[in-house]
Amino acid sequence: MSYPVFAAGDVLGAADMNAVGLWLVKTQTVGTGVSSVTVTGAFSSTYDNYKIVYTNGFCSAQGDLKLTLGSTATGYYQNAIYTAWNNTVAAASTLNGSSWERAGVAETTGRGNTLQLDIYNPNLALRTVIWGSFVGTDSTRVGGSISGFLSDATQYTAFTIAPSTGTITGGTIRVYGYRN
Repeated sequence: MSYPVFAAGDVLGAADMNAVGLWLVKTQTVGTGVSSVTVTGAFSSTYDNYKIVYTNGFCSAQGDLKLTLGSTATGYYQNAIYTAWNNTVAAASTLNGSSWERAGVAETTGRGNTLQLDIYNPNLALRTVIWGSFVGTDSTRVGGSISGFLSDATQYTAFTIAPSTGTITGGTIRVYGYRN
């Protein structure tokens, strides 16, 4: 398949626009010193699957970024496999937790917070599934990947990101929809 190439002044036809696979749905700036940030209107019936990206913010303490859907506070399952920069490999899991506890990395320095997730079926009456990766840029932090699901069939439109400890400041959360 050839990908469309656009130039300044081009008139874009339906075929060109319909070939685009990832669409920006929502952008939200994170406030200062907040305990969490809720992104509303993130998911709809327009797309089945989404990508969530959060960058450039910082937390008051190092830790993890947690993610919840809507007001659901139970039924989260997750596996995380990661390695510290000293080659220490570890794994962690969440069994029927109150959030996806390791959705991203909360940083106080360096590159800042990172969260990058694909989320499948959040607005469908099916189990929601996540898959993603994270990188900590501090010398003591880790890089790894996560996968998980939410054990319900609720149709969600919103999600919340919160640090595991402390507060969160700044950065931008972007939500993209994958073309069906």
